[in-house]
Amino acid sequence: MRAVASAFDRYAGQRASWKRRAGHYHGTLTSLCRRYVPPRGRVVELGCNTGDLLASMKPSLGVGVDISRRSLAIARSRYPRLHFVEGDAQAIPLDAQWDAIILADVLGYVDDLWQSLRSVHETAKPDTLVIITSHNFVWRPALALAENTGFKMPVGLENWIGTPDIENLLRLAHFELAERGQAILSPIRIPLVGAQLEQAAGLPWLRHLALVPYWVVRPLPRPKPRPLSCSVVVPCRNEAGNIQACVERVPSMGTNTELLFVDGASTDGTRELIREQIALHKGRKDIRLIDQVPRVELPEPAPPGRTDLPEGVAGGNAATTSHASPERTPPDLMLSLGKGDAVRQGFAAAKGDVLMILDADLTVPPEELPRFYLAVAEGVAEFINGSRLVYPLEDEAMRFANLVGNKAFSLIFTWLLGQRIKDTLCGTKVLRKDAYSRLAAGRDYFGDFDPFGDFDLLFGAARLGLRIVEVPIRYRRRSYGFSKVRVMSHGLLLARMSLVGFRRLKWARWMKRLQRLS
Repeated sequence: MRAVASAFDRYAGQRASWKRRAGHYHGTLTSLCRRYVPPRGRVVELGCNTGDLLASMKPSLGVGVDISRRSLAIARSRYPRLHFVEGDAQAIPLDAQWDAIILADVLGYVDDLWQSLRSVHETAKPDTLVIITSHNFVWRPALALAENTGFKMPVGLENWIGTPDIENLLRLAHFELAERGQAILSPIRIPLVGAQLEQAAGLPWLRHLALVPYWVVRPLPRPKPRPLSCSVVVPCRNEAGNIQACVERVPSMGTNTELLFVDGASTDGTRELIREQIALHKGRKDIRLIDQVPRVELPEPAPPGRTDLPEGVAGGNAATTSHASPERTPPDLMLSLGKGDAVRQGFAAAKGDVLMILDADLTVPPEELPRFYLAVAEGVAEFINGSRLVYPLEDEAMRFANLVGNKAFSLIFTWLLGQRIKDTLCGTKVLRKDAYSRLAAGRDYFGDFDPFGDFDLLFGAARLGLRIVEVPIRYRRRSYGFSKVRVMSHGLLLARMSLVGFRRLKWARWMKRLQRLS
């Protein structure tokens, strides 16, 4: 947020001249907001900048909130009857009865969309209208060109959020949609046909090209979270450098939080570190370890020099005695069972009401898990998928080929499942244990086809008709170890699994319809 505040501070004094260059755009935005704000209403604008839009609403009580100090100083000098407060949308410093809350082109600059919309919900009253405008992703190249050529103030958006992403976030924050639409087919006034263009922005064949999608929403009552217990399943192989941080960072959720490591025959001391953490936190944290590959107890080696044992038996022939640990994984059991098998073993052993998957590399911050829990406990969804593709990615967090693959599989899965999934391969997935039991009981329908576990869960959830939502998360760089993803071989495997989904979810339904028609 500091970078955003600095950028707006830098251009605060030039804001008026930039607005004049885009007068048609700002005039249309003002008219749009006036349509929903009552005369002499009590109005809050988040991201008010220099206060022009708020002042144009002519409120009886108007409060503007912004993170740019220079913009607020200009706003106070221009509009002394209005009130301006330094702050951001994640922690709104206001408590009053408001007729309208305006978020005009703000969400693209927000660090934490989930928390910001929940804060707006807390500020709003049951009859408050919340007006949100955004930018259409289709216009991204044109707006970048406008910034580079001096037609737009050069403060690039942090987040390019699609319409489905915003509506998903509104559901998570308990808002009810009152109206939505599109505006501005051209940000520049075109003589003679300008009015006709604006009227055409909402037409079915043109609305996808409009620059500004908008939403008018009201807050729904936020339900009290149900008291549920959680099991966080952590599949791991050679993640020794992340185990302590995982134990320390996974927060307490619900009535009890069980941390369940499933070790895939690690060779870097991961298993031993997990056992140390279990002993260290005994009585304070509920931590368990499962070996994905069964281990066998081998006898202790005999003391060196014994000759009463035959050769080939531990202790016989002192020159070849091995001092290995009595607990070892035999080579014939060192199987590459995959993350999917680890998840299934963990879920089968889990005791919690809510089942969560957390990747041991901690590229998804454990601190964000309570958001997934609340989506279940507040009754918003039955299956929650993480989405790494809403916020900007850290450098080196995801390779370009992986990013392209994720976006491609997002399109495929959205079509296969009949509902939008932005990030199919995000490792963090959450669902109720009773829903998982039903999903597992019907697993034979698709077969044992998925070594990763993502498709297995998503296909099963879609077949059961579970309510699926996505929670946006900040995806971080791996700080220890290396990724187990092999782009080419795993990409081909994922493509084959998509064909399985096509046959079972689409083709089977088409054949049934043909049979009914014949």
